[in-house]
Amino acid sequence: MNRSVRTLLASALVLGIAGGAAGPVSAVAPADRAPGSRLTVPGTPRYQDAPDARALSAAIAGLPRQDAVSALVRVGGTGGPWHGSGGVHELPSGRPADPAGRFRAGSVTKVFTAAAVLQLAGERKLSLDRTARHYLPDLIPAAYGEVTVRQLLDHTSGIPAADLPGTNLEEWYAHRFDVHTPHAMVASATSKKREFAPGSSQHYLNINYTVLGLLIERVTGRTYAQEVADRILCPLGLRSTYFPGADPGIRGPHNRGYQAFATAGGGVELRDVTVWGPTDGWAAGDIISTTADLERFITALFGGRVVRGPLLEEMFTLPDASVRTYGSGEPARFSAGLSVLTLGGRQVWGKSGGRWGYNTVVAATRDLSRTLVHSVGATDAKGKDTNATSMGIVVAAFGPPSTG
Repeated sequence: MNRSVRTLLASALVLGIAGGAAGPVSAVAPADRAPGSRLTVPGTPRYQDAPDARALSAAIAGLPRQDAVSALVRVGGTGGPWHGSGGVHELPSGRPADPAGRFRAGSVTKVFTAAAVLQLAGERKLSLDRTARHYLPDLIPAAYGEVTVRQLLDHTSGIPAADLPGTNLEEWYAHRFDVHTPHAMVASATSKKREFAPGSSQHYLNINYTVLGLLIERVTGRTYAQEVADRILCPLGLRSTYFPGADPGIRGPHNRGYQAFATAGGGVELRDVTVWGPTDGWAAGDIISTTADLERFITALFGGRVVRGPLLEEMFTLPDASVRTYGSGEPARFSAGLSVLTLGGRQVWGKSGGRWGYNTVVAATRDLSRTLVHSVGATDAKGKDTNATSMGIVVAAFGPPSTG
């Protein structure tokens, strides 16, 4: 893969620590739209060819290696399926990775949260154009009184990140069992000055979906986990997917996760980070799932069986072209729960997620002619650069990103 392609894909799939994991993105927005309009990206030609089995096999060959200890991959669509796995279940035994194992899917949680919010909007239990303060007057202060539900969904709220303990990997590891409540995280974030006027910029941050989780609870009178389970997990038969609450472990069969830590002598050691508290993620990033369940979910979602009618278009609609990414000035990249990237000449919508020891990607063309779900046992999860194994799988499944 040439350097320009690697750089572009890295910027698109990079997994951020402060805001959670970022998904496939589009750096190009048409210039011929009327001012104030929002961008709905049209469909693309169908994949009729079979997945490139040789490229996919090569992408996960030779595991474990420096950047990853395991990889679980499912590709589907009109060209037929391809399933594969590589690497090990755990380093001490060296036995093969369990292709049906559960894993932490990180910010893929946001897709479930967005879908639940859009369902509630369809039932007229909330409005995307009403303010979050309307529903949560005791939690959202007047300084953030203009932030709408839609602006939370597409990360244009201007609410900054909550303060959490630790500034580096060793410190985060020391605090891995801390319990964080969503109310406390929202209070921390909204006690600070806003980053920008609501709707004027975009900054991908977990706090937006933490507020949405609390909003779901307020308008339904039930817990976030109960509501999403009854609305999505149970109807779709996602029996291996669950929300862990404060449980730092992974229930059921799963492959171990490892993270690279610097040693005092300048080397690197791998630590088992499978057991790690998930409460800092909550409605923005705590879901545990399998590749089979996530494939079923993304297929049902894109097929209109989770969010129905016009509200589904919110997931395929980017903010107005005047909205730029906070801090970089690049075009806005995120819709309600998803983002888009051009791969192999086709637009691919999806979401990535990163928790310590695990990187996840769910992605598909709008017409479902090609789908991809993978979980990589990444040793550099949540790092500044894209995991090389994850990058290789995405390119093998869809083709290289556009460099034009």
